[in-house]
Amino acid sequence: MENTQFVLEQTENELRLRNYSPKTIKSYLHYMREFLGFQVARPGGGDEATIRQFLLSLENKGASAETRNLCLSAVKFYFRNVARTSQRFDIRTAKRNRSLPVVLSREEISRMLDGTKNMKHRLMLGLAYGAGLRVSEVVATRVQDLDLAELTIHIKQAKGKKDRISVLPEKLIEELRRMVAGKLGDDLVFPSEWGGQLTTRTAQKIFEQALVRANITKPATFHSLRHSFATHLLENGVDVRYVQELLGHQNIRTTQLYTQVTNPKLKSIQSPL
Repeated sequence: MENTQFVLEQTENELRLRNYSPKTIKSYLHYMREFLGFQVARPGGGDEATIRQFLLSLENKGASAETRNLCLSAVKFYFRNVARTSQRFDIRTAKRNRSLPVVLSREEISRMLDGTKNMKHRLMLGLAYGAGLRVSEVVATRVQDLDLAELTIHIKQAKGKKDRISVLPEKLIEELRRMVAGKLGDDLVFPSEWGGQLTTRTAQKIFEQALVRANITKPATFHSLRHSFATHLLENGVDVRYVQELLGHQNIRTTQLYTQVTNPKLKSIQSPL
């Protein structure tokens, strides 16, 4: 294997040329660095055997299937697009755990929002739930992305470098007007105290504090607001294909996971106890 730093620079350049997102580039380089270190410590093995041993070592350390699959994608990207090897690796991705999403009830979300007195924080949480946004999308929202008259929000270059349109909750419009008053179109809706973009960790802490104030003990994360958006739309009778579009899911099977949470037939069954 070539010099580690040189390999990482080559990989980064190729990822950037192919317009991978900064987040994906960071993840791929992190796992490539781990793989290269593993490979150096075990010289002499074939590439495929080393990759298998590396993935097995991650599994032994308790790495999730998602993490191992991300590692595999990073390593395959290097061999295929940077080293340009003709060798094919017959390594299947790990079967992912299909756990149901943690969903907050409407009443729980109302308690969270009512208990959040800071208007900026309340709007961030309300927008995440009311428009089905990821935490990264909330902190990146700019004034020009909001169409307050049409009740829509334009999410730009989201996951997978894709744009989409989602709905704006009418309840938030007046507070949003006050929040963006006097700002230019390219200004952030929720800037940090220093004027730059809030970190996703800051937004997550705001959510965690709101959970505590609302006395909610579910293992919820900021992403649970997006899960709740999808679940409540399906409960309201919105077609799953429209929900898929609002969420920006590439595969409808991802969206259909929420139908297991909202299945009215299951909820209508009474326990025999």
